[in-house]
Amino acid sequence: MRGLGARGLGSEKPTATPVGREAVEIRWAGILAGGDGTRLRAFTRQLAGDDRPKQFCRILDGATLLDQTRRRVERSVRADKTLIVVTRAHEEYYAPLMRELGPGALVVQPENRGTAPAILYTLERLRLVAPEASVAFFPSDHYVADDDRFMAHVDAAFVAVAARPGRIVLLGVEPDRPETTYGWIEPGAAEPGRRDATPVFTVRGFWEKPPRRIAAQLQANGCLWNSFVMVSRVATLWAALERTVPELLRAFVPLHRFLGSALEASIACAVYTGLSSTDFSRRVLTESVGHLAVLPVRGVAWNDLGEPGRVIETRRAVASRLAALA
Repeated sequence: MRGLGARGLGSEKPTATPVGREAVEIRWAGILAGGDGTRLRAFTRQLAGDDRPKQFCRILDGATLLDQTRRRVERSVRADKTLIVVTRAHEEYYAPLMRELGPGALVVQPENRGTAPAILYTLERLRLVAPEASVAFFPSDHYVADDDRFMAHVDAAFVAVAARPGRIVLLGVEPDRPETTYGWIEPGAAEPGRRDATPVFTVRGFWEKPPRRIAAQLQANGCLWNSFVMVSRVATLWAALERTVPELLRAFVPLHRFLGSALEASIACAVYTGLSSTDFSRRVLTESVGHLAVLPVRGVAWNDLGEPGRVIETRRAVASRLAALA
């Protein structure tokens, strides 16, 4: 493993270059909320009294994880330019959201087929309404201690994409432990950029859920957790999918002409029936290293709430922090 050194990977505080109205207007976001939450099913059943997935549960405070994510995203992207990806089987849980936002705000998958189809379906919509846009994708099951600080990093990623439109910029979280259930990003050299902009780095490679010994070495060498929050141009993400999973794009071809029509839902059902589950990180990102950059996120406590142990740990941390403030 190449030694990277833990220092020099960006300033502690992001310095997003101010952007004008025109640049802000072409920002979009996609929130991935179509997962089934099976690993937390026993926990969320006790919490909610039914089988709703974790993104529709009030795990940390009075708001659901999805609503917390929506509030966070609104700090950088207007609510009317945010698409939320859901799965038809969860309709009873997202129905209030549809009434609040209107059906156009939701990308309704017939079934959950992994993150790659969810992202592709969102890009299909965006190619129709905003093909020149930059888009940030967010999972809906993360804990972030400081939304303002975290979204300042997202702002900086938008700026980096505006400067180099051919890049997919990933947010890599500075680790505080040798986590074995996260993906890790190995940063490379700093990319050239404006002096007043938050630095981003090339990506040398990925490590998916490494054993503890390797995770400890990755942490010591300055590697970062893959938050799966990413910013890119719509066209750049489309090209990455076309390059790595062309069969998935071919499967979606019948849906193109029916987007926004009364037939979209039935055509989507036919498309998804033949799909296998496809993971965006494994199939697209790991095969697109030369087109990636990583922006280190420092000074923000962050957790992916995909495992019961992490949920319990995070709930305790939040309770302790609130008690200290009382």
